Amino acid sequence: MSPYRNLSLFLILAAVWGSAFMAINLGVEYLPPVLFAALRYEIAGVLMLGYAFWVVDDPIPRGREQWLLVAVAAVFLIAAYHALLFIGQTDPLVTSAIAAVIVSLSPLLTTVFARLLLPSERLTVLGIIGLMLGLAGAIVLANPDPSNLAADGALPKLLVFFATVAFALGSVLTRRIDAQMRIETMEGWAMILGGILMHILSLGMGESMADIQWTVEAVAALAYLSIAASAIGFLIYFDLLDRLGPIEINLVSYVAPIFAAIAGWIFLQEGLTVTTVVGFVLIFTGFGLLKRKAIRSEFTRRWSAPSAD
Repeated sequence: MSPYRNLSLFLILAAVWGSAFMAINLGVEYLPPVLFAALRYEIAGVLMLGYAFWVVDDPIPRGREQWLLVAVAAVFLIAAYHALLFIGQTDPLVTSAIAAVIVSLSPLLTTVFARLLLPSERLTVLGIIGLMLGLAGAIVLANPDPSNLAADGALPKLLVFFATVAFALGSVLTRRIDAQMRIETMEGWAMILGGILMHILSLGMGESMADIQWTVEAVAALAYLSIAASAIGFLIYFDLLDRLGPIEINLVSYVAPIFAAIAGWIFLQEGLTVTTVVGFVLIFTGFGLLKRKAIRSEFTRRWSAPSAD
């Protein structure tokens, strides 16, 4: 029953996180980007901590390792990732689908960071080719003009790329920290701390609550991102991260662009370009080469397993 449960949660997470790119593009029309991200996680953190205090016997981190885990998640998975992502998506050329496809570099980058932090795992020739294909996909998506790197949305796309780097690194680091902590507790404290860090950054950038236009769309985007994409989404993410590991769970990044493109088309009338598709194919192929042994092993295991009649 567990594989079906994992698959269901995986698809729910892909749908929620994929459509979140559309909600971000909608919300940044009415809210300053970093302040928007900060409010999202401060609200989500309060909700998650309330849930943690309800279901966990001891919802307060104890000891150096647990607080280190919270800090790493807050800095990389929450603050750095979302601040850069929200700023990048303020550019109208960074559509929901394009942002989701750039973020789909996450599994490939996670593999690279895992191997850098685990020296015993070395990249083979095919692995290096896979890495190069993934990076080529990112370059195709950015579509930079060498004479003017700030043109055609290249800089905002680069910010989304760096956001993905932060998330991939955070995924590996959280797995390396030996701290036994309930998901609800870690997630709630990381969201609160990450939201505070982004709020400080927002103030430093001159953003203000007075700049917010409280429209129906702004409230809907903030509510959806805070409750569905953050509180519920990250609860599913960390549950699957514990079950599947950082590389496998980040495969959700390859399904999310489908939901991002659909949501962007329905709600924001965004189109899908050829370069977006080509970039995604390169990234997906690169990851396939990097993880070819694990993928082959998984297919062999599943096809050779006896059917449960």
